[in-house]
Amino acid sequence: MEIPHRLAVRLAAISLLLASVAHAAAQDIDVYKRATCGCCAKWVEHLRSNGFMPQVHELEDIDPVKRRLGVAPELSSCHTAQIGGYVIEGHVPADLIRKLLKEHPDARGLAVPSMPAGAPGMEGASKMAYDVLLIKRDGSYSVYARR
Repeated sequence: MEIPHRLAVRLAAISLLLASVAHAAAQDIDVYKRATCGCCAKWVEHLRSNGFMPQVHELEDIDPVKRRLGVAPELSSCHTAQIGGYVIEGHVPADLIRKLLKEHPDARGLAVPSMPAGAPGMEGASKMAYDVLLIKRDGSYSVYARR
């Protein structure tokens, strides 16, 4: 059975509209990491599988990026990202990045210090509870979520 021309045109238009909506829902995020970091690559895949479009920048030294974005050493992890004017430090879950962007608090961003087992990109046999911290404009921080 052949689809009438008008119906085919409408279906093509709907298909293009759906593709553009899906693309608009995906958000670019700049990720700064070392080329050799496996858990960073897994976190990038976590972002992709959750609708983000990571732009990965592999650097030998990401500390200057952390300093420029105001990430204190005690909040540091193995990778740093930037999205919507916010810094994302470490293995922050994608759903909390979306929540941050939706709520749009007056803050620098989110951080998961260190590399807690079970966080996105750190999946494995063991899992530990960890805090996702909200980095405030003055550099202080508070618990944004517990995982």
